[in-house]
Amino acid sequence: MKPKFALPLLTTAVASAFLFSDFQSATGQEFAHDPGVRPGAPGAGGPISGLSANEQRFFASGKADFEELEEVDEGLGPTMNLNGCGACHSQPATGGSSPAVNPQVAFARAAVPSQLGAVDAFIRSNGPVREARFVRNPDGTPDGGVHALFTITGRPGAAGCSLRQPDFDAELARNNVIFRIPTPVFGAGLIEQIPDAAILANMGANSFDKSALGIRGKPNLVVSGRTITGSTNNNGNDGTIARFGWKAQNQTLLLFSGEAYNVEMGITNEIFQQEREQAAECQFATVPNDTQNFDAADALAGTTAVQNFANFQRFLAAPRPSFDTPGGSFSISRGRGVFSDIGCALCHTPSLRTGNSTVFALRNRTANLFSDLLVHDMGEGLADGVSQGEAGPREFRTAPLWGLGQRIFFLHDGRTSDLKVAIREHLSDGSEANGVIRRFNGLPENQKQDLLNFLRSL
Repeated sequence: MKPKFALPLLTTAVASAFLFSDFQSATGQEFAHDPGVRPGAPGAGGPISGLSANEQRFFASGKADFEELEEVDEGLGPTMNLNGCGACHSQPATGGSSPAVNPQVAFARAAVPSQLGAVDAFIRSNGPVREARFVRNPDGTPDGGVHALFTITGRPGAAGCSLRQPDFDAELARNNVIFRIPTPVFGAGLIEQIPDAAILANMGANSFDKSALGIRGKPNLVVSGRTITGSTNNNGNDGTIARFGWKAQNQTLLLFSGEAYNVEMGITNEIFQQEREQAAECQFATVPNDTQNFDAADALAGTTAVQNFANFQRFLAAPRPSFDTPGGSFSISRGRGVFSDIGCALCHTPSLRTGNSTVFALRNRTANLFSDLLVHDMGEGLADGVSQGEAGPREFRTAPLWGLGQRIFFLHDGRTSDLKVAIREHLSDGSEANGVIRRFNGLPENQKQDLLNFLRSL
């Protein structure tokens, strides 16, 4: 397996022109095309309905913390990919995915422009936000861990710290770098509350149809000793089903939040208390940086940042679909039927039910996530060479499709902004999606368009 990195992506305007030219051939025949990012107000970003007054206070506090930008004296670094959760998760609203304009570029230029040069092969102003992982260590053993793009060297408050960035050019030359873009966290509380039993029951459903198409899938069980090689930020003992992240590598939102705070921003916390980079001259805040305030006047004031992040995501509503945009309600309705008929719904399960949560707003609710929360073999074309938990080098979680209509970048590395291309990328040597994608490719163009309109309505 040879991991690949994407070429610089087209701007939205250029991409739109390209898509239009693809829509009509020289003979005037119309071809199905991606309608593009759905216009209008964001269909996401607010709290889930049914929260109590106190739960709404915790949501608001968590959202403010999620959107806050961190500084060196607050624990940022010594190495990091960006300085705030909301900067990565902002399209089409806080909690989403990568925006059209990549904030990593401005972050680097604002303080240490020279650091941008080390990553200019894959970090561009027209997106997407990315993290970099190395597939192998220099001795050939598996790596798979995140290698931070930037350091605090040269930033305000970091006098005396001198750190070098990884040699990305050399690793790219070795074909040893893979990328991940931010996953949206809309409706994450609903996903967290789906019982393992519901995931397993859905895995066993429609077994004949799945078998006929070569669809297998499995849960990423958090099993002791099966954690990512080279990373200290995953631990597993309880044998439950993990469900967050590109490879479903995290089981809960609190773990997901604590890991991101440490890995993406370099901020230690009560879950991950050790700095990833421990150079003594680069420690400018008490370690761990984010801890419980036992002297706070009330529970909200004493809540840690990672708890705030988890609460925000837990109480964040699922995206609202459109019933008539793009293409009109009849096209969207037909597209939903095509989605089911060709087998997309066998992995992108339209809905699962939550269990008996302690939070009323999350209790026994239908989550229209369009995912089975399992990991599937996506073949060589999408393989990244990295294993996390029980998810192997070619396996990824079925990405939830709710909110897809307002998403800009697709697939784990953000290699395309064209939904039609993203679908076709599922067709690859060894991919479990091959049977379904061949059915898609065999559809009449009008049915393909209905399907694309349906997906962009989500």
